[in-house]
Amino acid sequence: MPGYRVIIVDDHPLFRAALKQALSGAFKGIKLDEAGTLDAVTARLDRDSDVDLVLLDLKMPGVQGLSGLMFLRAQYPAVSIAVVSASDQPHIIRRALDLGASGFIPKSLAVEDMRRAIASILAGGIWAPEGLGPGAAPDSEGDALAQRVATLTPQQMRVLMMLKEGLLNKQIAFQLGISEATIKAHVSAILQKLAVGSRTQAVIAANRIDGESHVPTG
Repeated sequence: MPGYRVIIVDDHPLFRAALKQALSGAFKGIKLDEAGTLDAVTARLDRDSDVDLVLLDLKMPGVQGLSGLMFLRAQYPAVSIAVVSASDQPHIIRRALDLGASGFIPKSLAVEDMRRAIASILAGGIWAPEGLGPGAAPDSEGDALAQRVATLTPQQMRVLMMLKEGLLNKQIAFQLGISEATIKAHVSAILQKLAVGSRTQAVIAANRIDGESHVPTG
């Protein structure tokens, strides 16, 4: 399986180095980049998004919970993203998959199991711990919210992320290079898809999906 291009996104240099070593020894010709922040991987993907897989930590400086995954899925919908996290809580795993992750790999996995999981994802599959893969039944309102968020278009997801940042319609329109009327239409669609009545409720819903208080460091 030669020639894969993978970016490891984690704020712990030792973990990045260990994962690079594990993957370079398992995939002939693999090209591995690394980033310690969401801004760094965004800059990398802006330069060249021809990447086979992004391995994303859930919790880094400036990123809490699943917001990083939601942001990258919105900005680069063609790029496969798998979460590699210290969390192994079922509701977090389900939400990540509902939000478009190609896999969820706990950091507690043995190296060989982690290699097999990544190989499965690179081959086009979706990997999660046994019993928590696609089709696992949601068991909380947060899971249901994540499934509704997954129906947003990439542009609607971008707008939701900007709403989370507290930006006004005109500021969002300027950043995205589209009209304020188009932003208003996107906001209306977001409220309808999330089954909420206001921008504030949409932001609260997005924050709940993050699972910030449930995701441990790493």
